[in-house]
Amino acid sequence: MPDTIDADERREIVNDFHDAVNMTASQLEKWLDTPESKEVGWKGEDGDGHGESVGHKSGRRIVKLLHKKQADLTDDDLAHMHKVVGYVHRHLAQKPAHPAGSAWEASLKNWGHDPAKK
Repeated sequence: MPDTIDADERREIVNDFHDAVNMTASQLEKWLDTPESKEVGWKGEDGDGHGESVGHKSGRRIVKLLHKKQADLTDDDLAHMHKVVGYVHRHLAQKPAHPAGSAWEASLKNWGHDPAKK
């Protein structure tokens, strides 16, 4: 991401984010409270599985972003939105044979994308 984001790029990031994040803030908040949400994802340098996963933390930030007015988005917010889009696209490309109920599905939902939604 460049240091400064022009209006066209800003619009593109916001649109891509809203295409990738197909859960509402309330749906995502509810999901993040589930044990399934808290069990998946990478949880730090030591790999011992303690603490909050990167995806779960991102989900909490996505909820805040979904509540923000577009005019109030900072460059840091836009950088995270760009990161979310990249993650969702990469993860969707790794779809397993049986996605329903999988860690793959749970991880995507932590990032605001429910693959079961049409």
